[in-house]
Amino acid sequence: MRILIFLFTVLFVYPLFAQSTSENGEKKNSAIKPIIVNSTVGLSSTGSLIALRALWYSKETQSSFHLFDDSRNWMQMDKLGHAYSSYQLTREISHAYTWAGIHPKKSALYSSAIAVGYLSAIEIMDGFSSNWGFSLSDMTFNFLGSGLFLFQESFFSKQIIQAKFSFHPTPYAELRPEVLGNNFFESILKDYNGQTYWISFSPGNLGVENWPKWLMLSFGHSVDGKLKGDSDNYLGYTSSREFLFSLDIDLTQIRVKSKVLKSVFDLLNCVKVPFPALIYSKNEFNAIPIYF
Repeated sequence: MRILIFLFTVLFVYPLFAQSTSENGEKKNSAIKPIIVNSTVGLSSTGSLIALRALWYSKETQSSFHLFDDSRNWMQMDKLGHAYSSYQLTREISHAYTWAGIHPKKSALYSSAIAVGYLSAIEIMDGFSSNWGFSLSDMTFNFLGSGLFLFQESFFSKQIIQAKFSFHPTPYAELRPEVLGNNFFESILKDYNGQTYWISFSPGNLGVENWPKWLMLSFGHSVDGKLKGDSDNYLGYTSSREFLFSLDIDLTQIRVKSKVLKSVFDLLNCVKVPFPALIYSKNEFNAIPIYF
């Protein structure tokens, strides 16, 4: 949850920052832009870590540094959250460095190092919390998310495979509000039953002729009935995985003249567009007209 909070902050700050500075970009010396970006990245990262330390970890009982194996909890939904967060952090920071005039491949390298470094700092703080611990599985998925972005920029110079997120409210949060969220906004971060993590791609980017590059195929993973991280049966509910297939839209492929609208599309592209979906769960298929 802590990582998603920072991620959503970055997703709102960086596109707006790039837009506000780009409007006067011609008046600024290109040598100043890297300073602006480095300062923004440094201040936002350091400030958020200090805030996390004060608001979150100060309330936790501290202990000596230790490892914590939570790789089997929540049917790995939290691990997908780490990969998604790392991917999106890397993507947005890379865009900021590209705006600053850094070559896109170097921007991807710098941003992936910054994203993994930042998430590593959070894991280290977890390592000193008696209720948590340094999670090797979390770190693995942090590397996978940033690595996905870096690999594609290095070899394809574009993001063929994109990580997306969607959410819908579920009745399970009312059963354990202290764990799954007391309100809608908390549930977005904490209720894995309502979260879906997607991998979207366009066959048009893979050489399929006459397939529009803005139209994507999307494969998702979610859970249902998951009320406790380390238990598949709790309060009479049996949890199960959900595998989904749907369509999606790459908003960055939509051509617009407005720089503001372009920044908005870039921001919203981290979220999957609602479409009909085919769901496989509990050995059966179900179709939903519109899936969020």
